[in-house]
Amino acid sequence: MRAVTFQAPGEVRVEDRPEPRLESAHDAIVAIEASGVCGSDLHIYHGRVKIEPGFTIGHEFVGRVLDTGDQVTRVAPGDRVLGCFHTACGTCPFCLAGAYHECDFKRTFGHGANMGGLPGTQAEQALVPHADLTLRRVPDSIGDDVALFAGDVMGTGYHSISAGAVRPGDSVAVIGLGPVGLCAVQAAVAAGAAPVLAIDTVPARLEMAAGFGATAVHLTEQSPREVVKELTAGQGVDVAVEAVGHQDALDLAIRLTRKAGTVVGIGVYAERSQVHMGLVWIKGLTLKAGPANVIGHVDRVIGMLAAGTLDPTPLVTHHMSLEDAAQAYALYDRREALKIVLTP
Repeated sequence: MRAVTFQAPGEVRVEDRPEPRLESAHDAIVAIEASGVCGSDLHIYHGRVKIEPGFTIGHEFVGRVLDTGDQVTRVAPGDRVLGCFHTACGTCPFCLAGAYHECDFKRTFGHGANMGGLPGTQAEQALVPHADLTLRRVPDSIGDDVALFAGDVMGTGYHSISAGAVRPGDSVAVIGLGPVGLCAVQAAVAAGAAPVLAIDTVPARLEMAAGFGATAVHLTEQSPREVVKELTAGQGVDVAVEAVGHQDALDLAIRLTRKAGTVVGIGVYAERSQVHMGLVWIKGLTLKAGPANVIGHVDRVIGMLAAGTLDPTPLVTHHMSLEDAAQAYALYDRREALKIVLTP
C-alpha cells in the first residue's frame, strides 16, 4: 500500500509499505478514505517531535472497516468510521477515571516509537488497536471533511472549552487561530460564552473567527490586553485558551486572564518553556495543559457536528491526493492552507 513517511526535517515521501494485519482480537483494519494534515504533523515535519526516518505519519482519518478481531463489537466490516488520534485500553486506572488521553497504554498514530510505535493514517490502510474505543461509526449526514475533525482538531478545540469549564456568559480569549484555535472559538460560542476574543495576526483567520461570532483582535496592530480590559470591565477573561504551543502565547494568556481564572494550554509543547509563576500565583490562576481527551468527548462532538452546532467546513481549504503529500506539507508549512484533506 502507499503511505506518507517522514524522512528528515522538511522532507516527507510517499512510499510502499506492507498492508497492516490484525495483531489482536481488539484490532480493526480500516481502508482510509480521507486523512488530514494537522499542525502536530508539522511539528514532526520541522523535527520538533522526533520520530524515526521512514515512519508512516498522520493521525486523522475517515474510512471503511475492512476487518476486525473477534472481540470487536461496536464496528463491523463495511462500516464507515472515523478515528480518534490516539488509542486507549479502557481498563487502566486513568481510562476507568475517564482520562483516556492519559491511558497507561496510549498509542498515538503516526508519532513514532516514543508514542507507541503505531503507524500513521496518511496511508491507504491503517491498523487500529482497541477499535471499540478508537473508532466511531459516522452518521450518513456527516461528510468526510466534517467527520475528519471529530477525532482530533474539533475534539481538541472542544476539550479546551470543557477543561476550562466554560459556562454561558463567561468571557473567553483564544490565542492562535490555526484549525484548533478556530475550533475552540466555535466551541466557546456554542457553549454560550460572550465575549469570545480571537487573537492572531493573519487577517483571513481573524475574519473567519469573526464570522463564527468572535471579536477579532490583531495581535500586533491592536493591544489584546486593552481590548480585554475594555470588554470585561477591567477584570480579564474567565478562560484563556493558548492554541499555539509557544511561551509568548502562554505568557499572554496568563496576563489576559482574570484573578482566579483558568488558562488552558492546548498548543503542543515539545521542549522546555518558561512560565511566569509569579503571575500565576498572585492571580490564583488554574493552569491546565496536555493532550486533549478526544475519546472522552468524541460522541458529544459527533452529535454537535451532526446538528450543525459545530461546523468546521470553512477550515478545509485544500483537497489533495495522497501522492502529493510532499507538496501538501510544503504548502501547509508556508501557512497557505488551514486544513488539507488527503485522499488515496
